[in-house]
Amino acid sequence: MRKSWVFGIIVFLISCKSGQSIVSGPESFAGYQEDLSASLPDYPDYEQQLESLPAIQPEESARAIDSQLDALARVQYEKNTSEPYFNGFRVLVYSGLNREEAFQTQEELAEAFPEIKAEMQYEQPRYLLKVGRYGYKVEALKVLYDIKTVFPSARIIRDRIQRKDFTLPSQTDNAEGEN
Repeated sequence: MRKSWVFGIIVFLISCKSGQSIVSGPESFAGYQEDLSASLPDYPDYEQQLESLPAIQPEESARAIDSQLDALARVQYEKNTSEPYFNGFRVLVYSGLNREEAFQTQEELAEAFPEIKAEMQYEQPRYLLKVGRYGYKVEALKVLYDIKTVFPSARIIRDRIQRKDFTLPSQTDNAEGEN
């Protein structure tokens, strides 16, 4: 028992002795030097690269980009107008199963807000009273805040909205030019 105590004290003293720092301070690094230039990447001079580039006329480049953007905008416009529907937002004033309550809500909405036109839809088994056709949610917020004063359960919903100006391409019986 006494030997284990003596052994423990000796181990404790040795461990305290070895806990001292090997580095004495910043003075020990005063003569340190390391050359990393061999392992660093070599980049060309920026000024030399600028001189080697051809001069660009700002007006010519702007016109080239503008014509490309105009062409892309035309293609996107034609694609959008060929689709009969777009994803947008509406304000849902009523959603329920009771037909009389749906029409009563439509009448109350017309009395409270005569400038707002409501649209009744029937999706079996429920009636939906929707207001507006908005491309962005922010556009629907103003109407929502006005309607919420009378109908506190109104909310904005995502909806597929038919374009007002969409017409189907005309069908002809003429088969010329077709394979």
